[in-house]
Amino acid sequence: MEIIKPGLNIPFTRYRKAALIISTIVNLAVLIMLFTKGPILGVDFAGGTMMHLKFQQTVTIPEIRQAFEKIDLGGSVIQDFGQPGANEYLVRLDQTPVEIGVLGEQVRKALSDTFGAEKFELRRIESVGPKIGEDLRRRGALSVVVATIMMGVYIWFRFELRFGLGAVIALAHDILIAVGALLLANYEFDLTIIAALLTIIGFSVNDTVVICDRIRENMRKIKRQTLEGIINTSINETLSRTILTTGTTLLVLLALYLLGGAVIRPFAFTLLVGFISGVYSTIFIASPVILMWEKKPVKR
Repeated sequence: MEIIKPGLNIPFTRYRKAALIISTIVNLAVLIMLFTKGPILGVDFAGGTMMHLKFQQTVTIPEIRQAFEKIDLGGSVIQDFGQPGANEYLVRLDQTPVEIGVLGEQVRKALSDTFGAEKFELRRIESVGPKIGEDLRRRGALSVVVATIMMGVYIWFRFELRFGLGAVIALAHDILIAVGALLLANYEFDLTIIAALLTIIGFSVNDTVVICDRIRENMRKIKRQTLEGIINTSINETLSRTILTTGTTLLVLLALYLLGGAVIRPFAFTLLVGFISGVYSTIFIASPVILMWEKKPVKR
């Protein structure tokens, strides 16, 4: 199935300079936000204890905090979770001296005394030590960096060095765009987000491989055209496939984001932003990098 008629010739490469300027400005803005504002770290990375509460009736955060005054929880942060009116709350705690099982029983008793035993549900409780959180944070960041580099190496060996360099720059762009979107949306960074970033790398490089393969094929077939023309032709020839593949994937992610619930929403949001950025970067970042490395036109 083709939704783009054969022979279409959109001059994508003509806009490469404007695209590079815009992308550079956006990426620099993300880096500034990353080092000034900083990410909101989840329990996986920051350490501490997190509880997910669901109430049968409408309750307020001050009422929950008052119920917890009966037990020594230390510093705590209580926030709404899920859809408005869902009566779901996340409770973030500093490290507690008691075991997680004992803490769960204390929380259940305190809430039962205030709201009634059948009026709430402790859906989950997680605890991560500070050293483990720091190790997970380091390993998570390292996995994203290594995956990006290894994908570039793979493209290099399969095609050429310039193709691999273009892939690495495009993947770094996609990761920064996704991270910037998470910062703006105030989503927490945890292991689920790392999984989403790794998925973005795999999906984006797949699109890059398809276009690079078509570019290499056309470089052998078309002898009377410059590399810029060949790249532009290759992008147009694979445009229908790109729209179909990415479009169907985005529909699934949109449904997951809207209907999947609050727990999965940050994951779906990250993939939505990353996949859209992946299409953009393959066309306007990776391909122009290949063109920049060309010192002379293809032989006539």
